[in-house]
Amino acid sequence: MSTPATWTNWGGTASCTPSQVFRPETVDELSLAVQNAADRGENVKPVGSGHSFSNIATTTGIHVDLSALHRTPTVDRERKRVTLSAGTHLHEIPALLEPLGLAMENLGDIDRQTIAGATSTGTHGTGGRFGGLATQIRGITLVDGTGGIRKIDEDDHDLAAAALGLGALGVVTEITVQCVDAFAVRAEEGPADIEDVIDGFLDQVATVDHHEFYWFPHTARALTKTNTRLPAGTPSDGPGPVRRYIDDELLSNRALGALCTLGSFLPQRVPAINQVVGRAVSARTYTDRSDRIFVSDRGVRFREMEYAIPLEAVPDALREVRRMIERRGHTVSFPIEVRAAAADDLMLSTAHGRRTGYLAVHRFHRDAERASLDYFRDVEDIMTDHAGRPHWGKMHTRDADYLRGVYPRFDDFATVRDRFDPQRTFGNAYLRTVLGD
Repeated sequence: MSTPATWTNWGGTASCTPSQVFRPETVDELSLAVQNAADRGENVKPVGSGHSFSNIATTTGIHVDLSALHRTPTVDRERKRVTLSAGTHLHEIPALLEPLGLAMENLGDIDRQTIAGATSTGTHGTGGRFGGLATQIRGITLVDGTGGIRKIDEDDHDLAAAALGLGALGVVTEITVQCVDAFAVRAEEGPADIEDVIDGFLDQVATVDHHEFYWFPHTARALTKTNTRLPAGTPSDGPGPVRRYIDDELLSNRALGALCTLGSFLPQRVPAINQVVGRAVSARTYTDRSDRIFVSDRGVRFREMEYAIPLEAVPDALREVRRMIERRGHTVSFPIEVRAAAADDLMLSTAHGRRTGYLAVHRFHRDAERASLDYFRDVEDIMTDHAGRPHWGKMHTRDADYLRGVYPRFDDFATVRDRFDPQRTFGNAYLRTVLGD
């Protein structure tokens, strides 16, 4: 155990001072610590990289840091499965898989999270035929609320709860991931008129492998991104390292950060700034290894809220958001991101039982807090009118009464939780709000 200090997440939206920080080196050490905490009535909360914007990882009890609980990955070559320590960061996985000729089926655009943190909160990428990261899980080992060590495989009905468990069922120690053969991706990016993009969104999701777009508020401009899967070994092409650095680091991070900073001091200038940014977007096409295309470097800090709604509702919902921004007078420097995912059967997946579209809204971390919260609230009102499900790791104000109405298996998850953590050893204020106890 180490001396407690104030913990703050990456986005600066959540913080806490745990009573202790525990870094177990073995599962048995972790099991005993959880058992002792349960006997004392103390809460335990695993924490990954702090990339959630919600309070899902905060606690006044024991923070569990899994960085020292590393085991050598095990490989099932025949079934293309890899078992990873829960504290493995997403950015570490491609180097482990490349020598095996394997890759993760899909990824989000940030890879700083741990595999357990990303899957437990419902992290996803985009693609109408592909589910979130948790849908790639075929087995989990966790320490439950009594200190018991549970191994859950794909034949166990509890996997539908544990694969995306919000940290409410236990401390995950290992995850078995279903991989696919390594593949390359051709990325096509370019500017477009926002009305054309909205009109074509459903067709694009239906016909291409991975489609998403960013709309710059206060403009008619969007940046579209379409990714096509290609066989492994397809030669890399497109902009070289220098151009990629200019586009991805200087323009996407440093310039954006400078403009957002300016906008935070002079919010009345944000619409004009966004016009400049929208006009600066240019087209490019390039091919590379899949993870290098899916993942982007995010150097500008922000706050984020994201909602999942039925895929078919996306065009109407985004148009409502556009009208609301102008009607309410919000000045928003960050683009709105729109993605899609396939339906799945995980109990608390935002894509449970329906093809899903995602609208993610952001505010620069230095924007006035009141203005940011008002913007998020107004967007949230629109999303809930469309039976929206908030991303578990991002900012929202929904509670158990609302969430029970949009998750058909909400009470089934509660039943599993009663078995895994009857004393609520893994509880915190966030889980009491969203799960109801």
